Amino acid sequence: MADIGDKVVAITGASSGIGEATARLLAARGAAVVLGARRTERLDDIARDIVDAGGRAEVCATDVTRREDLERLVGAAVQRFGRLDVLVNNAGVARLGMVDDLDVDGWSAMIDVNVGGVLNGIAAAVPVFRSQGHGHLVTTLSTSGLKITPTQAVYAGTKNAVRTLLEGLRQESTDGVLRTTSISPGMVRTEFSDLIAESWTDREAADALTAAVADLGMEPEAVARAIAFAIEQPSDVEVGDITIRPTRQG
Repeated sequence: MADIGDKVVAITGASSGIGEATARLLAARGAAVVLGARRTERLDDIARDIVDAGGRAEVCATDVTRREDLERLVGAAVQRFGRLDVLVNNAGVARLGMVDDLDVDGWSAMIDVNVGGVLNGIAAAVPVFRSQGHGHLVTTLSTSGLKITPTQAVYAGTKNAVRTLLEGLRQESTDGVLRTTSISPGMVRTEFSDLIAESWTDREAADALTAAVADLGMEPEAVARAIAFAIEQPSDVEVGDITIRPTRQG
């Protein structure tokens, strides 16, 4: 396994939930983490905790819909720690409802963050990865993109779009420089689920979602452990005189 303690990792959506749990776990295992989100006061608190515990952390205000913010996040990692080994594309939004509710503003927000944000991360990180000769893209998707249910059509569509573009990127990355991993959690007990419920005009459905997450949802630390496991895996495995390079990550 690769040593996480040797890694420099930038994380979007790091102010709460899966992003925060991932930052804390990786930092506890020795990684240098660069925390990106819009709520910098939350990032400052998390970074302070990490540093007080002996870890390494940097904060960078990041709106993933702005390409220049992702470039600044990647640049912060390189400037502070000398390189970037992993970008965790974790920021996301969800607005649930039937398609014929015509929540056009909600659709646009999901497309801009869930799809555009990942593309902006790729655009910012890949040139750095190629100049270094290595790099790993880890992206948080969702089981909603695997099993479509009513009220989740557009959200699932954004996750499936990202799944498709990452698979295409994986197929194109034949030189061993770039790794891609997709993580698809189900329900997770975070404020993300609370925000979904709050934005839903169907209060009965929102209450049912809240109850389901409370009963069945996993803790964000479980997803963080899956991300850490993916980062730990070697990119190449040597067997005798033969180097085996995995064809699929995630």
